[in-house]
Amino acid sequence: MPTFVRRRVVSSALPLVVVILGVFCLARLTGDPAKLYLPLSATPQMRADFLHRNGFDQPLLVQLWDYLRGVFTLDFGESLRTGQDAAGMALRAFPATLQLAGATMLLAIAGAVVIGSWAAYRPNSLADRLSGFLSMTAASMPDFWFAIMGVLVFAVTLGWLPTSGVVGGPEVWVLPLLTLLIRPFGVLVQVVRGAMVSALSAPYVKVARSKGASERRVVFGHALRNAAPPVLTVAGDLTVGLVNGAVVVETIFGWPGIGKLMIDSILQRDFAVLQAAVLVTAVTIFALNILIDLVHALLDARVREAVPA
Repeated sequence: MPTFVRRRVVSSALPLVVVILGVFCLARLTGDPAKLYLPLSATPQMRADFLHRNGFDQPLLVQLWDYLRGVFTLDFGESLRTGQDAAGMALRAFPATLQLAGATMLLAIAGAVVIGSWAAYRPNSLADRLSGFLSMTAASMPDFWFAIMGVLVFAVTLGWLPTSGVVGGPEVWVLPLLTLLIRPFGVLVQVVRGAMVSALSAPYVKVARSKGASERRVVFGHALRNAAPPVLTVAGDLTVGLVNGAVVVETIFGWPGIGKLMIDSILQRDFAVLQAAVLVTAVTIFALNILIDLVHALLDARVREAVPA
């Protein structure tokens, strides 16, 4: 297993390096921050002082070197907007994203296991066809459309839920959580249903039934355990997608997570905070991918053998 982990870390390091370099280059394409932070009446001397104070008057290679040094020490400089430590701002915003993504995935897995297992246990029944139709609809629904419709119906028209923010009771979680939940829930119901249909028709299930095992033990003790690897793999990939997809949801609902921080940083050309936020997100996704592969390898020896030397 240590060899497997080492190989996965090495093979995944190159995409992380590409992200680190890419965010530096793309941030410079958002425009000149001096035009945003200085008044229209600013003199050339004021502009030169601003660029010198923030290191933007240095050649790009020198700026890149300073950025790479900051990557290894988590020192990305200070925010142009607030003057606060950029890495600190990113690290303070990230728990809000993780809380939202984690709660979403727990609810999605729990609901999908119940509904997907029930549909597989009664194949071609009315409940199976209904769950298939609803899960396909949910999996096809764009997050931003559901978010806009949710705000329009439940916040603006009915007035039941707040439109944005995190101040208040549990009601502030409802719309952001449902918006993120609906697509992974639909995908996981399909995956659980397919894996369970295959598992329930396997020879070991017939053997268990012939030995007098209860249906509960057959479903949850035998079939579900063997159906778990593909479900966990897809759930892991969806979790990575949730961290990325939170950018849209956090912006719409004003959720103070890493996605909203990125959008604000792009609009304000706050290079230091943008670079710190992207790096924190990329490292988290990198670690999640390693964890997903590790869990999958623990459950299936064929995965360990498939990793090239």
